[in-house]
Amino acid sequence: MVVSKKNLVNVLGVVYVHTKTSDNGDLYLTRFAENRHNHFEIENWYETGWFNKHKFRLLGTSSVYKVPTKEVDGVSLDLVVKNCRVGEDVPLDTHTLQEFCDAEFNSPWEEFALVMELMDNLYGPKDVKIHTQLPMAIYVPPEVMQAWQSGRSGARINRIRAKHPGIDLDILKQYKLIYEWITGLNIKEIFAYVDINTDEMIRHLKTLDAAAHRDLNKKGYLVADMKPEHIIISEAEVENIKEIGLREKKNPEKDQVDYLYQLINNGNYSIVDYELLLRTPEHEEAVKSSRRYSYLDDQRHRFEPTSLPVHLSSAEILGVPYLYGHAESTGGRLWVVGRNPHLFDYFLPERWRKTASIKLSETKEVFYTITKDNIHLVWETSRVGEMPVGDEEGSRDPKVSQYGINSPFEEFAIAHTLNRAGIPTVYVRAIYMTGSKKIEASTDVRKYESHKDLLDPEGNPVLQENHNYITIRGYYNGPDQWVAEHSDALYTPVDLSKAMERGLIDETEALWFLDFIKARLHLKGFDGSSLRTNDLLFAVNDDGEIMKNSSGEPQVIICNFELIWKISRAE
Repeated sequence: MVVSKKNLVNVLGVVYVHTKTSDNGDLYLTRFAENRHNHFEIENWYETGWFNKHKFRLLGTSSVYKVPTKEVDGVSLDLVVKNCRVGEDVPLDTHTLQEFCDAEFNSPWEEFALVMELMDNLYGPKDVKIHTQLPMAIYVPPEVMQAWQSGRSGARINRIRAKHPGIDLDILKQYKLIYEWITGLNIKEIFAYVDINTDEMIRHLKTLDAAAHRDLNKKGYLVADMKPEHIIISEAEVENIKEIGLREKKNPEKDQVDYLYQLINNGNYSIVDYELLLRTPEHEEAVKSSRRYSYLDDQRHRFEPTSLPVHLSSAEILGVPYLYGHAESTGGRLWVVGRNPHLFDYFLPERWRKTASIKLSETKEVFYTITKDNIHLVWETSRVGEMPVGDEEGSRDPKVSQYGINSPFEEFAIAHTLNRAGIPTVYVRAIYMTGSKKIEASTDVRKYESHKDLLDPEGNPVLQENHNYITIRGYYNGPDQWVAEHSDALYTPVDLSKAMERGLIDETEALWFLDFIKARLHLKGFDGSSLRTNDLLFAVNDDGEIMKNSSGEPQVIICNFELIWKISRAE
């Protein structure tokens, strides 16, 4: 394996060296593993004969193994290898389930990011330090499992599929998280060397577990299934505890227990198992607030040229500037509007694809969600390549037959052009191409033909017929500049159809605004004749007042670009 800085990637703030393995899988090495990269070659730890012979399964509900690597330059590393359980049901006991009813297993990228964050000791009192295993690498084997093989909930998979069409197959990938082994014993194992009865042992275990959990809470974290088995005492201290038990004095077990309490109270222990590690509500709120503020500030400066990290490239497609990079968690591709690299992580699929969402359309896959970074977004599965017929599009059919449904890149180019021309639109943010293959065949291939010469920085067509595309836009609650300066009293988008239902305008006014927008589009060289009242928005405040433009008239914002077409003057 040749490690090259050209393969650096950044996922959720963690930098990895990405390499292809000899079996055509993907390996992501953290800074702790980079200088030992030869140990992580597949042949040196995961070769079938070696792994099966040397693995030792650790106690617990998940598949976690201790395995040594082969010797490289005379050195063998002890590793902990576990299968990521993202997408599986969380097997929590009744008490824990009541407290963490919404607990979800972390994705591998989220788990490593949280562990790194905890290790960096940036939150909470500096005198409290939580020791962890070193996160070394993430290995993604090349095979895609069948659903029954994954161990993941069929109902959960179906829910994800229903909510997020076209992006569910990545949960059938297997992710192996690799940590460095900590030599020692967990506190439950230590009590095998302490001569006390079971009831006393259980009482002490609960108290020690609670003490470690309090330390975690001070640092702004918790583990949804925290248990004594997650608390590790180093081998040297375990030997000290054993030695105390051998002393010829009355009740040496009391001294052993006191010593164990002292270790925990002084922070001389490590926490392992992070698949249910999360921030406390207070810490999470602080992070979300900070992330949202940074996001809004970065959006204001999104078109200003900035030096790019090596894992991102700049691209311009149909006049729109983008940042281009990989969504490593799904094998997908991502185009983020602008030149500001700080924006890229906000649109990675793990930040928005499984957050609670509200469907905004009865006929299309359009959803509103608040992301894990507290960003209000609307995402929509592109219908490029489809040919809607019958009642689904009604009178739009002739225009769809003539022009075809716009590609995501055409949609964004239209929105970009209209905004620059003074016709307000919702803010277009990012285009995501799924890593999984599209199941249904396209019925209209014209866009794929017309886009075949539009290439990404890696030389591939940006529009590929065998993949689904998802467009991500802002949930319009005011102009970017204004929203960045206001933390409350934001506007809410209301389409003209719902504005009629709420009595904000009547049908005559709604149709007037619709005709007005169509006329403005025509003057700018666009055919907007297929727009309907639910394709246009008002921004409404808490008092039911509609946001006005500079002329004092209600501001109308276009939110659908699928069926707006650039027309030639000859037409």
